[in-house]
Amino acid sequence: MLRLCAKYSRPLLVAGLVIGVGLPGLAAMMEPWLPEMVALLLVITAFRIGHRAAFGALTDLRWSLPAVALLQLALPLSLIGALTLAGQGNTPLALALVLAASAPTITGGASLAIILGQDPARVMQILILGTALFPLTVLPVLYFGPDIGAPSVIALSGLRLLVVILGAAGIGFALRQWLVPHPTPRQVERMDGAAVLFFSLIAIGLMAALGPTLRSNPWEALRWALAAFTLCFGLQTLALAVLHRTRRLRHLAGPLALAAGNRNIALFLVSLPPDTMAPIMIFVACWQLPMYLTPILLPRLYRLASPHA
Repeated sequence: MLRLCAKYSRPLLVAGLVIGVGLPGLAAMMEPWLPEMVALLLVITAFRIGHRAAFGALTDLRWSLPAVALLQLALPLSLIGALTLAGQGNTPLALALVLAASAPTITGGASLAIILGQDPARVMQILILGTALFPLTVLPVLYFGPDIGAPSVIALSGLRLLVVILGAAGIGFALRQWLVPHPTPRQVERMDGAAVLFFSLIAIGLMAALGPTLRSNPWEALRWALAAFTLCFGLQTLALAVLHRTRRLRHLAGPLALAAGNRNIALFLVSLPPDTMAPIMIFVACWQLPMYLTPILLPRLYRLASPHA
């Protein structure tokens, strides 16, 4: 069964989105368990990769540190400046875009990399480093950005998230070393299938806010969806275009593009007051659409930007 999940990974991702929108009751039941499900997905993904591949050589910090600084600090600060100049600095749209641009990459990013034929270990590296630095990178963004509460509260929430992610990754790495330190190709395929299957299940819970809005105000849902697609796909396309033209960084184009466009905005649900997040909950749901559809809509773009293209 797991090998079939790996083979039909793209339809599985779409099925998760469709079920989440079509069965709002099921999505609402799963929504409270999303933090635990995300942590379990990280365990599965870390098990698939292994600690040696994930951490790589120490020299990788030469690209990962600047990448995190650019994606989680320079980018959202630039976005704040542009939105302020446009007179949109304190709108719900500005809040949504700034939070999305300042968050670390999603824990399922390595699963997307597997589906698209990219290096999941590179994505895992930037996930771990980006999450570790998040309590620091988010503070200037919160200070200069829209009024969203005390930065100390966000920093503490970021630290809690860091503990969860590093703990889950450590469990996954330890289980991999203990159970299958040298997996066969057949075992790797099964691990890929498990990661994709669980990634699809998470999509159901993440759609909890979208289904009701689609039924009551479809144009509002479309407006937020367009904003999500523009930011997510725009960042991926820009990263691929720039890095593919840079000889020294061409091999990192795919992983960094996935990290740039697929961000874990959901972590702010446990970091910010409910009254602050309420106006953009529909964006949080819509944000899942381009991320889960990236393997469906952008595979050709990633093939063209591969180091051998």
